[in-house]
Amino acid sequence: MEFSQNDNNNLPLTKFESMLKTNNVLFFDSEEFENIIHHYLNQGKVALAKKAIKLGLEQHPTSVNLRLFKVEVYIFENELTKADKLLNELHNLEPQNEEIYIQKANIFSKQDNHAKAVDVLISALEFADDTTDLYSLIGMEYLFLDKFEEAKQNFMKCLEQDLEDYSALYNMIYCFDFLDQNEEAIEYLNEYLNTNPYCEVAWHQLGKQYYTTKDFTKALAAYDFAIISDDTFVGAYLEKGKVLEKLKRYEEAIESYTLSLQLDDPTSFALLRIAQCYEKLGKDDLAVQYFYKTVHEDPLLDKGWIAITKFYNKKKNYNKALYYINKAINIDTENVVYWKLYAKINHRLNFLEEAERGFKKALELGNYEVDTWIARGDILLKLGEQEAAIYNFLQAAEFHPENAELEYRLGGLYFLQHETEKGTFHLKNAVRNNQEYAFIIEELFPNVFDKPMVKKLLKVK
Repeated sequence: MEFSQNDNNNLPLTKFESMLKTNNVLFFDSEEFENIIHHYLNQGKVALAKKAIKLGLEQHPTSVNLRLFKVEVYIFENELTKADKLLNELHNLEPQNEEIYIQKANIFSKQDNHAKAVDVLISALEFADDTTDLYSLIGMEYLFLDKFEEAKQNFMKCLEQDLEDYSALYNMIYCFDFLDQNEEAIEYLNEYLNTNPYCEVAWHQLGKQYYTTKDFTKALAAYDFAIISDDTFVGAYLEKGKVLEKLKRYEEAIESYTLSLQLDDPTSFALLRIAQCYEKLGKDDLAVQYFYKTVHEDPLLDKGWIAITKFYNKKKNYNKALYYINKAINIDTENVVYWKLYAKINHRLNFLEEAERGFKKALELGNYEVDTWIARGDILLKLGEQEAAIYNFLQAAEFHPENAELEYRLGGLYFLQHETEKGTFHLKNAVRNNQEYAFIIEELFPNVFDKPMVKKLLKVK
């Protein structure tokens, strides 16, 4: 029983709390103590629960249920040895009490012995009146063991007994997804909906499965049924919008996203999707308006800043793009994507020092993609920083050994430095790995390319 403010059920609680204040010892029956303890544990008030357990056991020392609450607190406080000892005593008294098995399994689970926890829970199935919770717990233990097929089967058993156990439904779909069983999930959900046709959660999950299998028409129908079942289901409107985008029905997608905004507080996700739909429709003024709303709603959402920066970048309005990426960096200086965009935009504007700084920062933050090293090295070459460019490409080669683009650049740089032996070594490596990239020398190092020795190495006439 859960105490309510609207009926007399909370009278024992009021009486108990009054007793604590006055130190007058009042009598409660064991069921009242159980309800009081259950209430405090649900509220996270463990200290008050412990007081209620202590007083309860003083008045009802033989109560197994009150001692089980004591076990629950022991487990919560990681006093597993004490919990196990008390459970063994209780098992001798009531060997068919399923709660004893549940708490025993809880101890094994906390000790990461999930296989043993499963064994204990399965043994409790023999005499439990209601096995729904047991199947759910077994499913969770199998998830800890990464046994998704077994977990799925147990969550299915929960749903056989309680069609509205949505926690089991979500966990079961998670297993289907992990096992890449989208078709099986679709078949199951359709059968489930034959029995429970107004379950918005199942329609929503069915839509997601169809979306994954790229059956967008059926996904759209599923989301529509989810909305018919619950016209305030925000998630269904958002997912419906995504499907409509895939079908290039952007006006309808905007309408669906807008409805989600009317039902709940604005979300940066919906605002961003609306902006991108307007952009695809060529309605740039409205797109910009919603990009602004996105970054205003959630300044920490990197997708918003990236989207508005890329929008202006595509329009070749590089100064505006730079303005927004600078604002983004001021909010989050550790975002690699921001720094790469910053570098590329500055490069477009021919601000080479700033571009080099951006690529360098991206590398420092762990972006070791070969294009980042190459872009930075080529800028250092343009800036006349030949030694720094060599060091950059040597570092890159540690992460990307035998990469022809890096080897050609190192070869060209060493020839510029009149280090013929090193230059020859790297050009030979480059040609061996990919001769088609030989044009790099001609483009970046024209004076080196004109040398007969280099042409011979490159095998060009």
